[in-house]
Amino acid sequence: MVSADDLRRLALALPGTTEVAHFDRPAFRARVIFAILAPDGRTANLGLSPEEQQFRCTLAPHALTPDNSAWGRKGWTRATLAALDEAELAAALHAAWHRATAKPARL
Repeated sequence: MVSADDLRRLALALPGTTEVAHFDRPAFRARVIFAILAPDGRTANLGLSPEEQQFRCTLAPHALTPDNSAWGRKGWTRATLAALDEAELAAALHAAWHRATAKPARL
């Protein structure tokens, strides 16, 4: 079981990450925002790739679900923090951070 404080600590430990405001929510940004904490601190949205989203939601369906909006089809995933252990959250955050820091392919 992890908390908003755990998410903040794990996210800020990733290289180049800063905490920024995203509307009324704390968000974590490397090159782009990769995680957004809900105002109540119970859930977070993670910017995974659609493939990573499918993989992670299969591993932890009790805690991770695609966001039920158009953003969810692009990989944004809702994480119920109390249902995750620290290793699960760290792995999902790392995947979101990796996607956020990847440079787009040049053609």
